[in-house]
Amino acid sequence: MKKLALTLTLGVATTGMGLAQGIADMDADGTGNLSVSELQAVYPSLTEEGFTAIDANGDGAVDEAELAAAVEAGTLKTDG
Repeated sequence: MKKLALTLTLGVATTGMGLAQGIADMDADGTGNLSVSELQAVYPSLTEEGFTAIDANGDGAVDEAELAAAVEAGTLKTDG
């Protein structure tokens, strides 16, 4: 899973390409967005409060733009 997180981070840091694929890889329920548990599978130290901060529109799910913003801001970091 850490390899996926690194790939996701590198994709955002360079051209943003690969982010949609990264979400698809993490999106266990196929909704196109990420739940707190789906993000915690890659970022185990993510708390409910951290998830709420990332979920900018407050819809209870993290979309591609919210994930990109969180990675770019350094909010999501691998636990390694």
